[in-house]
Amino acid sequence: MGKKGDLSNFERGMVVGARRAGLSISQSAQLLGFSRTTISRVYKEWCEKGKTSSMRQSCGRKCLVDARGQRRMGRLIQADRRATLTEITTRYNRGMQQSICEATTRTTLRRMGYNSRRPHRVPLISTTNRKKRLQFARAHQNWTVEDWKNVAWSDESRFLLRHSNGRVRIWRKQNENMDPSCLVTTVQAGGGGVMVWGMFSWHTLGPLVPIGHRLNATGYLSIVSDHVHPFMTTMYPSSDGYFQQDNAPCHKARIISNWFLEHDNEFTVLKWPPQSPDLNPIEHLWDVVERELRALDVHPTNLHQLQDAILSLWANITKECFQHLVESMPRRIKAVLKAKGGQTPY
Repeated sequence: MGKKGDLSNFERGMVVGARRAGLSISQSAQLLGFSRTTISRVYKEWCEKGKTSSMRQSCGRKCLVDARGQRRMGRLIQADRRATLTEITTRYNRGMQQSICEATTRTTLRRMGYNSRRPHRVPLISTTNRKKRLQFARAHQNWTVEDWKNVAWSDESRFLLRHSNGRVRIWRKQNENMDPSCLVTTVQAGGGGVMVWGMFSWHTLGPLVPIGHRLNATGYLSIVSDHVHPFMTTMYPSSDGYFQQDNAPCHKARIISNWFLEHDNEFTVLKWPPQSPDLNPIEHLWDVVERELRALDVHPTNLHQLQDAILSLWANITKECFQHLVESMPRRIKAVLKAKGGQTPY
């Protein structure tokens, strides 16, 4: 006869009724399908206390971390998001009469809603750049999806043959993913691998151009004249298109600025705020390519294979994918406004 936990009020009534009818403990257990221990316990509680409720008091081990202890543990997390489980347990036990183990700390943190997560990597935004981002968002807060369809987005990205698995983990609640203490800031940096330049708009994917050397103003001028100009004049023959580029040094060179001035009657260069990859939807296309690269059954073993794989994966990005990204622009602008120019989840 298997054990059973708390019985319902009806089941407890059947146990009491069977015993009062003269059935023995064994007979009641066989009739009702409960263990002999359960029959005995329920009938004893009824005889001594008149108890018929199924609510059992003092069941299980008493929790070692009460509400006050949870508040103490929460303050420890807020003070150091990167603390390990061992460090949190050690700091919690200091000055406490009853110490706890790491397992109890883990259980308590989960009960409080905390989980160990990798922090979002976001650009380091200065106070000046926050103001510029906020100005840009205010200037474009009334733009609709139809307006953003006139923008052609561009950027460079580097893809590596090998990736580092070292990750920092933090403690946070589900709704704290963008809390400043839960973020890891990044700065623009170089690396090995294959570098490419690409562009797209709501209408179509643009070219993806491999860059065999460090991109300078002269190389970027070739890209602008050979790829940007035909793309913009074809996609926006009415000269109502906007070309987006970030503030990389080669993009702001004098020869580049002069070239854009010579063609300002054909399209407009969008004035872009610094440190704003979260506003550029092409960043998500790079993520798509990166994920597909890692999911390949046969991984590239040299730079030539890596470049071929990148070009192939770029060409296979679906129209629904990049159009959905352009349609997210009003939400991105609202996120910047809400963050007052700070980091956003995008």
